[in-house]
Amino acid sequence: MSDLPSDPALLRQAVMTLSSRLAALSEECSTLATERDAAIAQRDAAIQENDKLLMILSQYKRTIFGPRSETLDIGQLSLFTIRAQAVRAAANDDVTGGRLPDGAEGRGKRPARRNRGKLPEHLPRIDVVIDIESHICPCCGEQLHKIGETVKEAFDVIPMQYRVKRIMRPRYGCRGCRQGVLQAPAPAQAIDGGMVTEALLAHVAVMKYGYQLPLYRQEQMFAAQGITLDRQTLASWMGRVAWWLKPLHALLRRAVMSYPRLFADETPLPVLDPGRGRTKVCQFWAIATDDRPWGGPAPPAVVYVFAEDRKAIRARQLFGDYDGILQVDGYAGYKGLIKNGGRLVQLAFCFAHARRKFWDVHIATKSPIAAEALQRIGIRPRAAVLRVFPICS
Repeated sequence: MSDLPSDPALLRQAVMTLSSRLAALSEECSTLATERDAAIAQRDAAIQENDKLLMILSQYKRTIFGPRSETLDIGQLSLFTIRAQAVRAAANDDVTGGRLPDGAEGRGKRPARRNRGKLPEHLPRIDVVIDIESHICPCCGEQLHKIGETVKEAFDVIPMQYRVKRIMRPRYGCRGCRQGVLQAPAPAQAIDGGMVTEALLAHVAVMKYGYQLPLYRQEQMFAAQGITLDRQTLASWMGRVAWWLKPLHALLRRAVMSYPRLFADETPLPVLDPGRGRTKVCQFWAIATDDRPWGGPAPPAVVYVFAEDRKAIRARQLFGDYDGILQVDGYAGYKGLIKNGGRLVQLAFCFAHARRKFWDVHIATKSPIAAEALQRIGIRPRAAVLRVFPICS
């Protein structure tokens, strides 16, 4: 206090100087606080980004090196008040058998699957008798009589046999009037003027589309039997088969779209793109219904629809007029189906897809909240989804 000037003017000037310094320090403190908050926010964002990258890295590691099944450690079960017999997580939609282990289920090796015992009963039996050369007893010379037999069944095959079906239509004439010739009309053919029967067309189509055997391999298989059939001919046959099946496909599509509950999913489909030297990626949509798990009246059915791309307009073209429950994944194109007022499509999302996100978080961070979500999805929500639509189980 002794350093303060006694002159009021000087004292006023000193106070003003101190006030300006105090304001500058206050402004500097405020600036430092803002910079501190920004640094903290940047640090938190970096931590979140680092955790996200670590989780993505963990997913890649599990995809390459880890098991595919989604199972929780049995020690996690003590965190929740859930009965041990009920804690089974919903299986992944593209991994069968994923479940939560309980006390009765260890991590032991699965028993090997072997076809032991009887062969299928519906297969025809061909008896081959292997008898002794003489029915005379070598000891006393008496006639032997049968007291039993030993039967061993072996799985056998008759190799595929191609044949030529000759359709013969006799012509008849009358020696009395000699007015004309009578002959039965020729049967209709799947390919006008063709040399193939419906059975062979169905065989080539089933091998190509049902068992994924390309036409060039079927061409090689025909050649191994001494039959020359080039790939262009086989492809032309498949085009004719598609033409015959088009009305059936349209009828099936109308029938499936009439059901009140549907499941839809799309998958990439590589298609040849002539002139570019490579394939282009198109989409193959599957639209299905199945009421069997909950005892509904509708028979199971599925229809496949081809699309050039995965644009949102494809979903509107397929389901724009559908009135019912549509179970789908998180593809954004489906959300455009919901009209203002919610009169048409009612979307039902899949818990298996939602569960996978919680699973990834739990594996990366060991989060108890994610673990509890996995437990709960594995019990009540899964049953609720099955009541709405049972396919994605």
